[in-house]
Amino acid sequence: MATLFSRIIAGELPGRFVWQDPEITAFLTIAPLRPGHTLVVPRREVDRWTDVDGVLLARCFEVAQAVGQGVMRAWNAPRAGLVIAGFEVPHLHIHVAPVWGMPDFDFSDIREAEASALDEAAAKLRAALLELGHEQARDAGAGP
Repeated sequence: MATLFSRIIAGELPGRFVWQDPEITAFLTIAPLRPGHTLVVPRREVDRWTDVDGVLLARCFEVAQAVGQGVMRAWNAPRAGLVIAGFEVPHLHIHVAPVWGMPDFDFSDIREAEASALDEAAAKLRAALLELGHEQARDAGAGP
């Protein structure tokens, strides 16, 4: 059975994509810690990051770094936070978000964001990624 993320990647469920390449995709989470909170997800279903081959894991981190640079630029944040938890969906995903301090990592009180806020954040992040020279963001707005 396909994971929730595989269904988003396949276009069966909506997603606000900011990065698309043959191996990795990145889209905004519907329940962000902060505006711009993005999930970096390999297209191939792998449950735990400890089980993925090193080449694909390295590629995930390359994309997470680019997205991190994008969220810092788009929201003028001093840091880009990165978390791998893996309990929500059994498909490797790296959380990347603009952060100003440790309280920004509190997952206990997150709520689903308004669609318009997510659309605005996705457009803002895609623009920042393009400014940074990441062409993978160009067609990401069109979806899978």
